Amino acid sequence: MTVSTNFVSITPRACDEVKRLVAAENNPAIGLRLGVKGGGCSGLSYDLKFTAKEEKDTIVEQEGFKIFMDPKSLIYLKGMQLDFQDGLQGKGFVFVNPNATSTCGCGESFSIA
Repeated sequence: MTVSTNFVSITPRACDEVKRLVAAENNPAIGLRLGVKGGGCSGLSYDLKFTAKEEKDTIVEQEGFKIFMDPKSLIYLKGMQLDFQDGLQGKGFVFVNPNATSTCGCGESFSIA
């Protein structure tokens, strides 16, 4: 399923980093898999990796690459923004999720009401 709306948004800095990482994989069939799984100190954690599309994925195309999301993760990800920060405090992807009611200190896990 391809969604042409901004189901999730990705900042220009995150787009540049994802495009760089996808190009390094040198495999046109892969995209960014964005998911949620149980774990982390707040109960749910983000799952970010490069994979091929799976049968029931929702696909968001953005800036020349694809974002794959499984049906179970969609309810947790709707409206989320993915950013990338590279500074003195560290380097990595940052999740801004309006569905999260609390997050852990490192920002990698969250809970919902």
